[in-house]
Amino acid sequence: MGWLSRFITAVAFLAIGVIFSPETLGSKSTTLSTYLKLAHLLSFSTAFGAALWVTFIGGIIMFKNLPRHQFGNLQSKMFPAYFSMVGVCCAVSVASFGYLHPWKTSSTTERYQLGFLLSSFAFNLTNLFVFTPMTIEMMKQRHKVERENNIGEEVGWSKNVDVAKSNPKLAAMNKKFGMIHGLSSLANIMSFGSLAIHSWYLAGKIDL
Repeated sequence: MGWLSRFITAVAFLAIGVIFSPETLGSKSTTLSTYLKLAHLLSFSTAFGAALWVTFIGGIIMFKNLPRHQFGNLQSKMFPAYFSMVGVCCAVSVASFGYLHPWKTSSTTERYQLGFLLSSFAFNLTNLFVFTPMTIEMMKQRHKVERENNIGEEVGWSKNVDVAKSNPKLAAMNKKFGMIHGLSSLANIMSFGSLAIHSWYLAGKIDL
């Protein structure tokens, strides 16, 4: 099944859910707030689920099973798309939540929640436009040095660590890459943490 077919299938199921929802069946018109709540819920859950998978599951599995250069090249294509998608979802969440809870009339709790959503959005933008380009560029430079030393096609870090002990240039690159990658990971964790805090707020609002 191609991408377009999957998208159409998802939209079709969403449409069915909207048509047969109690709000639709019980009233002649659906209010704007209902659509905004739906947009907020879908965008938030997409961002939270994507962050959970990439941060704690997908990335670790790939690192443990793919040759290191292949893993790095894949990540260099995946992360810009990942941060773009999560950023867009956070922007929709911020806009919908801000509309539903105007600042002047919102409670302290609601203002904090808007702040957490804005924080997640800001951390993702920082990763997308600052840390990710720096990480990718540093990775490409390090891959070149590693190929010159006939390493990089193995799984894991062992050969890189061994060669770096006698190669000051590679050791310096490892240190710089580790610093940039660490900042990127920290921003990603902070973004996920902000979303996790908002998930607790939403859980308290759901009547199951």
